[in-house]
Amino acid sequence: MSFPKDFLWGAASAAYQIEGAVDEDGRGKTVWDVFSHTPGKTYEGHTGDIACDSYHRFEDDLSALVTLGVKHYRFGVSWARIFPDGRTFNAQGFAYYDKVVDLLLQNGITPWITLFHWDTPQALEETGGWQNRETAMLLAQFAGVVAAHFCGRVSHYFTLNEPQCFIGLGYEAGQHAPGKTLSGEPLLACWHNAMIAHGSMVQAVRSADPEAQIGLASCGLGCVPASESEADIQAARTAMFTFGMHPDFSLFSQNAFLDPALLGHYPAHPFFDSPLITAQDLALIHQPIDFIGLNFYNASIFRAGERGPELVPFHRGYPRTAMRWPITPSMMYHCTKFIYERYQLPVYITENGLSCNDKRYLDGKVHDLDRIDFLQRYLREYKRAGEAGVDIRGYFHWSLTDNFEWSNGYEERFGLFYVDYESLERHPKDSAFWYRSVVETNGEQL
Repeated sequence: MSFPKDFLWGAASAAYQIEGAVDEDGRGKTVWDVFSHTPGKTYEGHTGDIACDSYHRFEDDLSALVTLGVKHYRFGVSWARIFPDGRTFNAQGFAYYDKVVDLLLQNGITPWITLFHWDTPQALEETGGWQNRETAMLLAQFAGVVAAHFCGRVSHYFTLNEPQCFIGLGYEAGQHAPGKTLSGEPLLACWHNAMIAHGSMVQAVRSADPEAQIGLASCGLGCVPASESEADIQAARTAMFTFGMHPDFSLFSQNAFLDPALLGHYPAHPFFDSPLITAQDLALIHQPIDFIGLNFYNASIFRAGERGPELVPFHRGYPRTAMRWPITPSMMYHCTKFIYERYQLPVYITENGLSCNDKRYLDGKVHDLDRIDFLQRYLREYKRAGEAGVDIRGYFHWSLTDNFEWSNGYEERFGLFYVDYESLERHPKDSAFWYRSVVETNGEQL
């Protein structure tokens, strides 16, 4: 059985990770510009100053999309290009994105815009960043301006990409920009303001373009059962929607984002017992959306225990990616199914892929068999979810090209296309040709 006939195949990227041109055409500084230039924060001091230079080389990325045969491309619009300080409009900032959207449409590729992929204008961070509710309101203003500008050309939007990361890693763990380590009420304020931003962005986009399709892109703790027993499956399901189950930091949770956005309430946990959260806020956050985007890479394993779900350690030698993330294909079945059962909205996989130790061989090609094997395993499980009744709508590979991988700099390569960071040339990996065959056959050969 293949994927649904109208299933969408695509690839994805993020503005700061690919664009470069950080001081051109009125763009303001972002938190990542500052963070990456702070000694010790990124691998070997790498920055996104040039990245893949997609700002000047988008035609190369378009050629990559055409080579893949995909008809959908998810990409970010930099807030700091349109509003350099988060407040002041810069019309010139749309020039690049107009070019991107027009070229995509001319080539029969549907643009999917991510409105926020972690690049908060630095000027707003200096007035409190996500601790300040004004940041949420200004992001909603930006979302409305973008949707109005592209009305009639762009019909699909994501509000936030992974607040679990830009708040959890950026404000709790300190591993990402802006590198803070908050807890308690200050951390909750950041999280709650991000949720308010989501709801306000949905309202702003719908006001600007009532026909637009709007979703969100979540990550967080994926949980798979240690066996196919009903007890272990229920343990994994319970763990996945229990706030605080992640062993490293609390906010890396699916339901911390999805429950308030889709059910109208936060998880039952003392962290959310605060006068900061009002009924009016929850109503604002809980806006109707059209689909859920899931960024799936790896999961934790749970089994049924006497006192509830028990985390099962990965055994010695368990297969992992170059980034040391465990390879857990069954999450594409179990986790997708758990989320669909709970929230009853169509599902897109908006990110999935892995970092490999890619290199160009003597024949000039990139033979990334690990990536092909990984994707085949994960896509088989995603197909299985569809066969089990989950409303799966599409798949976006992360990423189109190698890029600036946040605090890991250019050390990690996720792309279907290899980027030579000296020449900035793009080279298709073996996985690019394999993925093209998947797209052409709608996954029939998996």
